[in-house]
Amino acid sequence: NDKGAFKPLQGASVLWLGTTQGTVTNEQGVFSLHQHSGADQIVISYTGFKADTITINPQEAVMVVMAKNGTLQEVKVTARQRSMYISTTNAFRTQVMTEKELYKAACCNLSESFETNPSVDVSFTDAVTGSKQIQLLGLSGNYTQLTVENLPGPRGLATPMGLNYIPGTWVESIQLTKGAGSVANGFESIAGQINVEMKKPETAEKLYANVYVNSMGKTDINLNLAQKVGKQWSTELLLHDAFLYNNMDFNKDMYRDLPTGNLFTALNRWKYEGTNGWMTQFGAKVLTDRKVGGDMNFTPKQHQGTTHMYGLGFNTDRYEGFAKIGYVFPEKKYQSIGLQLSGFDHKQDSYFGTTTYNAKQQNFYANLIYQSIINNTNHKFRTGLSYVHDKYHETLNAQHFQRTEAVPGAFFEYTYEYLTKFSVVAGIRADHNSLFGWFATPRVHLRYQPFSNTTVRLSVGRGQRTANIIAENTAVLVSARQFEILGTQNGKAYGLNPEVAWNEGI
Repeated sequence: NDKGAFKPLQGASVLWLGTTQGTVTNEQGVFSLHQHSGADQIVISYTGFKADTITINPQEAVMVVMAKNGTLQEVKVTARQRSMYISTTNAFRTQVMTEKELYKAACCNLSESFETNPSVDVSFTDAVTGSKQIQLLGLSGNYTQLTVENLPGPRGLATPMGLNYIPGTWVESIQLTKGAGSVANGFESIAGQINVEMKKPETAEKLYANVYVNSMGKTDINLNLAQKVGKQWSTELLLHDAFLYNNMDFNKDMYRDLPTGNLFTALNRWKYEGTNGWMTQFGAKVLTDRKVGGDMNFTPKQHQGTTHMYGLGFNTDRYEGFAKIGYVFPEKKYQSIGLQLSGFDHKQDSYFGTTTYNAKQQNFYANLIYQSIINNTNHKFRTGLSYVHDKYHETLNAQHFQRTEAVPGAFFEYTYEYLTKFSVVAGIRADHNSLFGWFATPRVHLRYQPFSNTTVRLSVGRGQRTANIIAENTAVLVSARQFEILGTQNGKAYGLNPEVAWNEGI
């Protein structure tokens, strides 16, 4: 070792322990040794270096770093990770926000976690419901794919309020990708993708309690519990309760500045890590949200459905479940197969003055991914099958809208890496939407690093999504505007075609 650079040792002696059978290393420091019956340890020696005895597995390659005589016995290397960073070796422009970054905006859910991030704009959808949305690349949050540990996050009917449904104390890190994401995660990413990594059962604190109260009386109570069960199992229980019952009216217009009510959510998850390459995790989540807004003197029991006093309310119940099953081939660590499963039932009853909007969505998602290499680790690929099933039933006053979308698909993604300077990720997927037919989703990402601290990326990709035009525009329902959908046709979502976009960036 010369100032951090390793140099090969030619002529080093390599012997099976207790025998005279062995070999010597060549000019590159490489050796090959026939297995000796009953021996599993080798002794490596070289003049001026300390001899080393190691246990080896005949199925694996081994690299030995030898220490010079008279050097220290122990070297400690320490490092500190930045609170927010962008990997220079990743072809995707992914900004990672760690727990330290979240501490800067320590209240209270995902929508408030981005307030210190210049890449994302967070704004109120309207001044009555209090819902927040993110804006990425100038587009509203509807066009940013939100995933939780690469499984579908709040989507569909939950899109407007979805950021409020993920408590900040549950989050371990956030990965923010601008532009089209990976085809392995689906076809809906248009402006970008936000992936949330939750705290893991095996590494989370055994007990974490947190209470937040601000001057308006908004209160958040959090309790995280984690426990290892034996050597291979671990479990976690996450609880969150947020409530505000003070009628706040800072501008004295006789209307609540924020809706009052309570949001409660709980998550229980389990994880199994086997010694033979198997890994399994599964969990369930429940959420209830009750909100009332409008006139300061509005009470639902007295005034709901009347014109005496304006008010609005949300009653939401959401149930989720997920599972992941993965297998890494023991003798080929680069080769693995995994199955992702998730589903949810989302029901929302709401009213805005005399306008009522009730909606229900049932979702099932499955994604099978196989990854390996072609000849060597410079050439990697991922391929698999996916299936998304959504069933919607919406009622707006006397209008009923129902649809079922079933989207089976397949994808292939190839990655080429040349040292640390250049990489390419090219992917394509083909899907069949039961309402709109076949469509293709190609995406390409290039990265070139001409020298240290300078990285150039180029990306281009296609995205497609079905707009939920009522749920995504509830701000229109707050006013007295008439919401009319013209020319509806059977077999399409509200009679409309899907939204399609191409995203190119450098």
